[in-house]
Formats: sequence, structure tokens, C-alpha cells
Amino acid sequence: MRFSLRALRYVVETADAGSVTEAAKRLNVSQPSISAALSQLEAELGVQIFIRHLAKGVTLSPAGQRLVNDARLLLAHARDFAQSAQSLGSTLHGEIVVGSFSTLATRFMPGLLSGFRECQPGISVKLEEGDQQEIIDGLVSGRTELALSYSFAVPDEIVGEKFCELPPFIVLSADHPLANRSSISLTEMRDEPFILLDLPHSRDYFASLFTASGIEPRISFRTRSFELIRGLIGNGQGYSIHNAVPRTTIGYDGSRVAVVPITEKLPATHVMALRLKRHALRPAVQTFADYARDAFAVGGQFAPGSIAPARVDAA
Repeated sequence: MRFSLRALRYVVETADAGSVTEAAKRLNVSQPSISAALSQLEAELGVQIFIRHLAKGVTLSPAGQRLVNDARLLLAHARDFAQSAQSLGSTLHGEIVVGSFSTLATRFMPGLLSGFRECQPGISVKLEEGDQQEIIDGLVSGRTELALSYSFAVPDEIVGEKFCELPPFIVLSADHPLANRSSISLTEMRDEPFILLDLPHSRDYFASLFTASGIEPRISFRTRSFELIRGLIGNGQGYSIHNAVPRTTIGYDGSRVAVVPITEKLPATHVMALRLKRHALRPAVQTFADYARDAFAVGGQFAPGSIAPARVDAA
């Protein structure tokens, strides 16, 4: 069996583009060249990689999806090999793509990426943000090899390492009558409007907190934007529950919020490094994973006890 890295690049680009024509434009090669390479590769492997749709491009077959995932990893290893060969005896080089849940990205990724660049200047990190479903899809498809995300809704094909625990907090307006309390029972908020961070799986986690408390939330607003939620709260439109809360309690619009612990012992979630179970991490990716682990360990940038939210900023 013989096939080239070029053919694998054609497969991956065609899968990403959704058509041979668009892949040819992106790669600056002729459409017949890509079509011929794909047909030859399918004949060599004895499987149909793409399902052709007349005038509607192509989609991956089940076997093609698995092949594309593995092809991405093989191409990444090939890039690592080329870069290592060019810099023998030097530091690690390469490009990695890391996924991150959007709320964790804004809270932790700036510090992680800045510190990692100082330690490993030869490794370039690209970041893909998303909700939990998008994070999982990125790992399964091979677009990312590592992701910083939460511990809920993780399928069996993904393995994770827990970095820290994030308990839920109530976020409410800074001038709310309960804002200066040391803790608030979720039952005390039963009659107040609740603003939901409406993301796949996240909404299920928040629902479980209300179920555990025996109350039904009065959902007044749904949004995918954490900053919009803080602005609405700061303007007295309701309250919310968050785990990865920012260090500042001032919103984009200048309004202020308070972050208060919940009295009840409700299920926390965990920050985790997730990866695909069947693939070992490349050296450059493993180096980033090790750096992130150290950042959340004792003495690290996000050591236990150092990431608790601020309560209320001074006016």
C-alpha cells in the first residue's frame, strides 16, 4: 500500500472545505489533480472516503471520518518531524491547536498562553474556543489534540485529567439586598429572574443544581454570552450561576456585580485537560499539557485558593 502525505492533505482539506472545488482553490492546485488523488487513495485503501453529492459537494463516509481524524494526526507528526530535523539539538518546535471552553478561555488562557510562550518560544499555539459539544467535536474530529474544559458530558472516547474544582457561585447585582452576604441559599433566589448561560450541556448542569435544591428557576433571559449576562445582572435584570467567574466584578458597560458562595453543598465541576483516548499526545502537545498542569498545582499561576472570585469591587 502506497500513498503520499500530499494525498492525505488533499483528503483533509476536502473534508474541511466540503467540496473538491473549494479544496483546490485553498491548496492552489487543479481540481482534477485532487479528484484523481482521492480516487487513487480510495482504491488503495479499499474504502469510500467521501460520499459525492451532485452539485452539492462531498461529505465524509463513516470510514472517511475515522481516516480524516488519523490523517490530521499523521500530518501533524510529519510537521513535527520536519521541524525537529531542522533544529536538531535545539528546543521543541511545532504548532499545536488547543481547544478551550469559552468561559475557561477568557479566565485562564491569556495567562497560560503568555507563560507558555516564554518557556517554549518554538511552539506556536492556536486556540479554538467553544461550548462543551464543540470542544468534544474538535477532539473527535482531530482539529484539536488537547482541550481545557469542564468535567461534564465527557464521552468514553475522551480521557481527562482534573486540574482543579470550580464550585458554583451566585452572581447578582452589586446593589442587591443580598450582595454583601457571606453566602446565599439557592432557595432564597427562587422568586427572582434567572439569566441562563444557554450552552449545550452547560444548561443541563445548571438545571441539576436547581433540581438538587428542589426549586424551579424563573428563567427570564437566555444567552450564550457570559459578558452579556454580567451586564444584565449589573443593571438589575436578574441573577445567574457561574463557576469560572472573572477576577473583576465590573462589566463591559461599567455596571457592577457581586459574586457570592452558595450555602448548599451543590455539585461542583472541574477544570480538565481532555484528549482523545486512542491517540498519544505529540511531544509539543504533551509539553503544553504539562505546563497547564503545573499552572494549576500548588505554587503555580492558578494554584488552589488563588482563583477565588472577587466579591465586590470598590466604587
